[in-house]
Amino acid sequence: MTDELGGLYAVILAGGSGTRLWPLSRAGHPKFLHPLTGTEASLLQATADRITPLSEPRDIFVVTGVSHAAAVSRQLTTLPEQNILVEPSPRDSCAAIALAAAIIARREPEAIMASFASDHLVADNPAFVEVVRQAMAGARQGLLMTLGITPTRPETGYGYVQCGGPVGGGPVLKVEEFKEKPTYEVAEGYLKQGNYLWNAGMFVWRVDVFLNELARQQPQLHSGISRIALDWDTPRREEVLGEVWPTLPRISVDYAVMEGAAAVGRVGTVPGDFGWNDVGDFHTLGEVLAADTSGNVIVGKDTLAKPGVLLRETEGLVVVPNSGRLVAALGVSNLIIVDTPDAVLICPRDRAQEVKHLVDELKELGELGYI
Repeated sequence: MTDELGGLYAVILAGGSGTRLWPLSRAGHPKFLHPLTGTEASLLQATADRITPLSEPRDIFVVTGVSHAAAVSRQLTTLPEQNILVEPSPRDSCAAIALAAAIIARREPEAIMASFASDHLVADNPAFVEVVRQAMAGARQGLLMTLGITPTRPETGYGYVQCGGPVGGGPVLKVEEFKEKPTYEVAEGYLKQGNYLWNAGMFVWRVDVFLNELARQQPQLHSGISRIALDWDTPRREEVLGEVWPTLPRISVDYAVMEGAAAVGRVGTVPGDFGWNDVGDFHTLGEVLAADTSGNVIVGKDTLAKPGVLLRETEGLVVVPNSGRLVAALGVSNLIIVDTPDAVLICPRDRAQEVKHLVDELKELGELGYI
């Protein structure tokens, strides 16, 4: 193992369709497969790369859907094929994480496992690795650890964790409570109080501790996952998956396990400041990628010299040229322009969050080919 403190099993959740990044992100080719990092690496590849100081490729697992498994395998060539865990249908994060935990537990019952989203950006990888190592120390003490992000603004788009006092003499803090996405006024209050962190949805724990807590709070989910894991390496895998998986509760790990565990003092956190961003929409993408002198961002492998874009007297544009056509703009500002082979999106940057409503409307119209 590469980590001198002991090995880490890392689980990457590669699901969802990123509807606020439509029409670039589609159900068949979601945002984590796209190079939105300012480099040639996809978000998924960047996630796997940042874990390598902590985990051997044999100890990195990806949970993904049937339609994405082949693409994930193509992008992560160093991972053993059996480490790509394919879920038959989306059942939210708890089932996905629990499946990985149960499979890892069969290999190493007291293994330390971390769970990461496949579509987040991290600017400072060494700082990220250090925070995960600190969280591993808390996990060894039997705590379910969540990585908290030191907030930089009163953000209404993220959940928060309310922190209590330190656990022992290190950087680990007790988590008192998980908080829903707040109003702006409440978020301002959190920032002033200073004991609130953003909930980034990154977790570290011993698999036996997590599975015991899952059994306590979600016995049906635990029972189903246990049945699947028992037959995972046998010829009965597909049969048992097909029978049990659709019966599992569709619930996030925050609701299913973490909130209830925090209520009985079993959750800890380590504050992190490593340039984290969940790349939720095109406006956010425009804020984190390199811009020209007028604040225009061109999203692609070379964000400052992408051919096929012609801008004149423009400011604050986020342009995503993805069709092979020339995209030209004149005398406009603060717009998002996304050009794909079959759909074009134009909207103000300050309405980027509403793009998902277009996807909802396409579903209602039955235009599933566009989503």
